[in-house]
Amino acid sequence: MREEKKSPSQKDKQTKKKNWLWPAVYSGIAIVFVGMVWGYSALVKNDAPELTDGTMGGDSDNGELVVETNASKEVLKYPFSEELLDDVAILQNYYDLEAEESVQENSLLVFNQTYETSTGVSISIDDQPFEVVAAATGVVEEVVTDVFQGDEVIISHADGMKTVYSSLSGVLVKKGEEVTQGEPLGNASANEWNPNAGTHLHFQVLVNDEPVNPGSYLGF
Repeated sequence: MREEKKSPSQKDKQTKKKNWLWPAVYSGIAIVFVGMVWGYSALVKNDAPELTDGTMGGDSDNGELVVETNASKEVLKYPFSEELLDDVAILQNYYDLEAEESVQENSLLVFNQTYETSTGVSISIDDQPFEVVAAATGVVEEVVTDVFQGDEVIISHADGMKTVYSSLSGVLVKKGEEVTQGEPLGNASANEWNPNAGTHLHFQVLVNDEPVNPGSYLGF
């Protein structure tokens, strides 16, 4: 007896429809999600800042001095070994218009019977030579040889700051050289410009080429 072929019921049709509908929905969602991830990755890549080669400083292609600014920001340290801190004497202060009168008087330099205001601090350690070190990492912008005032080293740092070390002898660094915080620069010495100070270091801090009080950064 021949078997009678049955037509599919409505329930079977609905079951088959469900079997292909949900995989199609899932596939569509997956394609949209992958497209969103790819688009976001491309956007982040285009907006990301170009990284430098990791060098701290040096000369750019047009000959200008370059100081790296994406390095970790350092805190300015004393321009001498902190082991000597207890023996340090400040011979002249930075001249501050808002300072007490006694401090202002101590901030005046006398030369050829004229007064000049101090744009830094004059540091002495028992009138003895001591090693002067870089207060922060940077690039040597200038080395000035001056028999009358003593040699001078100017270091450029990030954020427009410079530190100046005057009344030096035996300078150990050169223009354009990279120096790290605490690296020796030379020795404090006496000079004819300020003979009353004896052996000392005249230390200045410049922000945008304007002198500021080093005491704002250090405990002088």
